[in-house]
Formats: sequence, C-alpha cells, structure tokens
Amino acid sequence: MAPCSEELLDELGLAKGGMTLVDAARAEELYSAMGPAREISGGSAANTLAGLSALGAQCAFIGQVADDQLGAVFAHDIRAVGIDFDTPARQDDPPTARCLIFVTPDAQRTMNTFLGASQFLPPSTLDAEAVAAAKILYLEGYLWDPEEPRAAMRRAIEAARAAGRKVAFTLSEVFVIERHGDDFRALIDDGLIDILFANHLELAALTGEEGLEAGIAALRDKVPTLVVTRSAEGAVAVHEGERAEVPAEPIDKVVDTTGAGDLFAAGFLYGYVRGEPLETCLRRGAIAACEIISHYGARTEADLTRLMAEKLG
Repeated sequence: MAPCSEELLDELGLAKGGMTLVDAARAEELYSAMGPAREISGGSAANTLAGLSALGAQCAFIGQVADDQLGAVFAHDIRAVGIDFDTPARQDDPPTARCLIFVTPDAQRTMNTFLGASQFLPPSTLDAEAVAAAKILYLEGYLWDPEEPRAAMRRAIEAARAAGRKVAFTLSEVFVIERHGDDFRALIDDGLIDILFANHLELAALTGEEGLEAGIAALRDKVPTLVVTRSAEGAVAVHEGERAEVPAEPIDKVVDTTGAGDLFAAGFLYGYVRGEPLETCLRRGAIAACEIISHYGARTEADLTRLMAEKLG
C-alpha cells in the first residue's frame, strides 16, 4: 500500500474507494506505478482474526498461500499473533495473492486485488474438526467468487451447522453481491447465516432497498443477528428483535480506512462470543475500527485490550 494523489488514480483508471479484481499483469503494472510502498499482511478474514487474537480470542485460519516469499511472510505474520494456520502452501502457480492499495489524502483506500493462490483453496484442505470446535465460523464474501473456495465455504457451513455452531458472514463488497447476491440471499433464506455483517451500501445491494431502515426491515426476521456499519455515521445491530446503535468513535485524523470493516467485525465478534450486551459488542467494533483507521494497514498497532478497557470502563 502507498499514498497517492487523486490525479494518479485518474491516470491509472482506478475506481476510488472500491475493490477491483486484477490479473497478474495488471498487478505488476499498478505496483510499478506506486510510490514508496509498505508491505503488510492482509486478507479480509485474516485481518478480522488478527484483531480477535489481539483481544485474546483463540482463532484458526483456513486460507491458501503459495510456496513463495509473500506466502512465507503471510504465514509467519498470522502465526506470530497466535493464530493456528495449517493449510498447506500451494506448490504450483499462481503466486500468493496480493492487494495493491492506493491511499488518497482523504484516507480513502482504493484496492486492486490479485487473488493468486487463494482462489484455488480446495475443499479437501478444510479442517472440519477445527470448524466444529469453534464457537463461530467466520466467512468472507470476497472468496465466494472463485469456484474452489466457494465449495470449501459451503462444506465449512455444513460442518459448522452439523456441530451446532454459529455461522457469521461478511458481504465484503458491492461487486461481490452483484455477482453472487442470489447465492447469499439463498443462504439467508435457508437459515444458514446466524450473523451477517454489511455496510450500508452492501445492505442496499443485497435487499434492493435504498433506505437503511427498509434494508434492515427486509432482513431482520431472516438473520438472527444483523450488523450494519455506516462509516462515520456509526453502526446499528439487530439481534432477535433487540436493536442497538452506536456512533463512530471520535478520532483526530483518519489516515487509512483499509480494514475498518474487518476490525469492526473483530470487535463485535469478541463481545458476541463473551455474551456481552449488543451495544457493548457494537462499541467494541467501533473502537477496533477507530484504531485501524488511525494508521496505515489493517493489522492493529495499539494494545486493543487496553484500549477497550479504557474506553468501556
């Protein structure tokens, strides 16, 4: 990731604030156009687990890297924060996935993702015992796009449901919903999703309702726990008829919005597994998101446990 000007975004033809899938050649082209960059481990669900682990939760990650330098760095970083990661590295091409992130002066992140090895995660690598042992199976919408990870996630849902565990799903991005909204709506209608994370734009794309309240009304009876983030406007959650709403945490300066949704999910889920009140879960999410947007990258730099203790009292 690297800071950039609005002019560079225009020059490169990038859609500001969104996420675009790119091939290997485009990834190289964009990397060449970047200014001095920082390489930081990422991945949507991986970021969420890193936040959960920083708070003291026991986590395991299922995802695929290649047997290359970036894959070794990712594996080191995720294990170093205490997360179990046992998925074998892919021996063949393509290389490890990477996301080239351009950050404009207003802190908006524009992501360009080469899925690489991650899109070939086979169902055979699924650790069904780990899924069955977890209180919550957390899935990211981004990897619903490629066929093999989609099949792996369907198998993971089956394993979690069979063990009586909760399934949490994040919609990830509007373009994912545009491609796979029918699948997501079917999962919801079939009662397979217990906790659904969406931002207000994703909620509108999924439900076809432009207004926040109309979107919530369309899902509140279908999903036991619905969490909707609204950027600077805060977040709202509905859980089995109960509703809670919190403002965004105050911050002096937003540096980079990469990972805000990922870390919000981490804070919320940490409170959820501890059986905390819905409003407290939202506050934890807001605090974690605030920490992540105060610096570059989607991995925490501050002591989240201490930070939450200070803010929650």
